[in-house]
Amino acid sequence: MPSVCFYFQVHQPYRLREFRFFDIGVDNDYEDVEKNRAVMQKVAAKCYLPMNALMLELIKRHQGRFRISFSMTGSFIEQCLEYAPEVLESFKKLADTGCVEFLDETDNHSLSFIFSEDEFRAQVARHRKRMEELFGQKPRAFRNTELVYSNSIARIAEDMGYDVVLAEGVDSILDWRTPDFVYHPEGCGRIKLMMKNHKLSDDIAFRFSDHSWEHYPLMAETFAGWLKGMKGGSDVINLFMDYETFGEHQWADTGIFDFMRALPDFVLADPDFDFLTVSEAADRYPARGWIDVPYYTSWADAERDISAWIRNDMQKDAFRALYECQFLAARVDDSELLEDWQRLQCSDHFYYMCTKSAADGNVHKYFSPYKAPADAYVNFMNVLADFRIRLLAKVGQ
Repeated sequence: MPSVCFYFQVHQPYRLREFRFFDIGVDNDYEDVEKNRAVMQKVAAKCYLPMNALMLELIKRHQGRFRISFSMTGSFIEQCLEYAPEVLESFKKLADTGCVEFLDETDNHSLSFIFSEDEFRAQVARHRKRMEELFGQKPRAFRNTELVYSNSIARIAEDMGYDVVLAEGVDSILDWRTPDFVYHPEGCGRIKLMMKNHKLSDDIAFRFSDHSWEHYPLMAETFAGWLKGMKGGSDVINLFMDYETFGEHQWADTGIFDFMRALPDFVLADPDFDFLTVSEAADRYPARGWIDVPYYTSWADAERDISAWIRNDMQKDAFRALYECQFLAARVDDSELLEDWQRLQCSDHFYYMCTKSAADGNVHKYFSPYKAPADAYVNFMNVLADFRIRLLAKVGQ
């Protein structure tokens, strides 16, 4: 019986306000509160609230046979509490159905694993505590920021007690294999690995509204037919994507909500198919071998590596300067400073500094609040300079 596993990432970053050189040492108000509020409330109205209502409708209509998984960042949760508490309540209603699983990740949507295992473990522990307090779940599954993955990340996730870890189904890694089975990570003993089917996931997340695409307009019956065509050659079809795909990246007038409303009907019409959460799929299906990922992969850009965040000199310099603050941050007992330290680690700040061109460059520009990558770098470094001054002053007290 092949299963379909929908996993959605839910994230909103805290955007920095324009922070000039002359603000350094004078003003420690770093975030653009009005922009953060406006974006959160806009996406809540376009995506989170209607999509959560649809997910609840589908769960009830199919009497629990429709099942989904989410992971959400700490910055998303905090902005819900500040600007759109009704969104968090709608997620709690989904949790109450028993058909929704919440995964763990880095609380601050950071790339901390690359720079500091201690910081990484602390952020994941903080996120686990959030999930228990908000939804009454102790997550069994882990996904790293932007699906950044390697053997070493799997080993740490196993050590932290997780049963399954997620990764991108990178073609060069899989070689002749398919992402549509459960695997074991190389070098691990117990933990399982589930990999995104990027072809089918991106058909929904990126190509759905592309008028030049040969399959436009994509109908739910067509997509379900593609899934059913995989019967016999798959155990679990992993459809991983940003939740903001629905209503924000793909607007409602593209038909994306109608597509999602109809899809479970066509899938479940075949009694050989069902929907599972991430952990349920890992429990049901045996590992079909070992996957070796000796270097970092991700779900971003054509390269599916970490070059979206760590490629050019601006990004490398910004990361270096940021994590030079770690030792000082560990020595302070100041909730405001520590909150700033955590939020400054958000990977979005470095994504905005990316200088790629062509299709990937257009995606970066779409998400960036800056006119150019250099503006993102200068602004971030001005903020970081002020933050470092405050850290030094506190340590010197």
